[in-house]
Amino acid sequence: MASNQQALLRQWHMLQLVPRAPLSIEAGELCRRLDALEFPVTKRTVERDLNALSEVFPLVCDDAEKPFKWSWLRGAQRFDLPGLTVPEALTMTLVEQHLHHHLPPSTAEALQPYFVSAARTLSTDDDPAPSKAWLRKVRSVPPHQPLIPPRLDHDCQRTVYLALMEDRQLTLHYRKRDASEPTVYEAVHPLAIVQRGGIVYLACMFGDYEDVRTIALHRIVAAEARYEDARKKEGFDLDAYIASGQFGVIAGEPLRLRAVFTRAAGEHLYETPLSTDQQLTAHGDGQLLLSATVPHTRALVWWLLGFGDGVVVEEPAGLRQEMAQTAARMARAYA
Repeated sequence: MASNQQALLRQWHMLQLVPRAPLSIEAGELCRRLDALEFPVTKRTVERDLNALSEVFPLVCDDAEKPFKWSWLRGAQRFDLPGLTVPEALTMTLVEQHLHHHLPPSTAEALQPYFVSAARTLSTDDDPAPSKAWLRKVRSVPPHQPLIPPRLDHDCQRTVYLALMEDRQLTLHYRKRDASEPTVYEAVHPLAIVQRGGIVYLACMFGDYEDVRTIALHRIVAAEARYEDARKKEGFDLDAYIASGQFGVIAGEPLRLRAVFTRAAGEHLYETPLSTDQQLTAHGDGQLLLSATVPHTRALVWWLLGFGDGVVVEEPAGLRQEMAQTAARMARAYA
């Protein structure tokens, strides 16, 4: 009995030591790792165990050349004991829903069996755990009109993410909006990935140029990782780049905004300020005077226009004139 228990424990650890494809491990390396776990065993015994276990579990052997290499089948069901608890399954499901585009490909692939296991755990009806109903009781609602995100080519996305992770250059075939044929960009140097709404962007540099550009991932129709190392952008800070308003589409230098809001339109600014230096002053007539330094972006203009007659821009003069002209064109369009 003791011998059978020892063999069972050895095989259990062996299954945990075998990586998921495309990674693999040789029988000799498994011997050394098992020995470190105080399971001394011969290579022949390991090979015999692997062959026997492969009849029960989705283990595959690459016998194209010696020494043979073993791995778990890519996409095979997660093998672990004990199974996922409901809180663990809930966490994995939320990770899959909200962080999918933020994970490097290798991590996303490694977690896929956990996502499948989590879905299976949460789909059973015989467990009365209240937390299983959590997914039906929580939602993340965007502050703007929700749009269906564009489709991404997953092979292109994987190539771009891997190149970014490994600091390698890319060759990209990029179809610009309304273009019939893609433009080929050689020697693209990836810097960062940013998701804004349902669109994923790549911040990068082209060729020998130093300016940082942003391109939408869904417009990449083909991607190839090159062997050359990608260049770094000296002093590049992703948070500062975002804060500068790049993803709101820059329209000019930062500006000092002064605007008068109705209380209904501007009251939320007490709890969610527009900037760190925001000043919000209540007037006796029920209006709110806003003063804040903000990036001058198209997103700012769209945000202000969204309030309709609930806001009047006072300064700067150029923005006030732009708002007035837009309002006049809208009035003519609806006349």
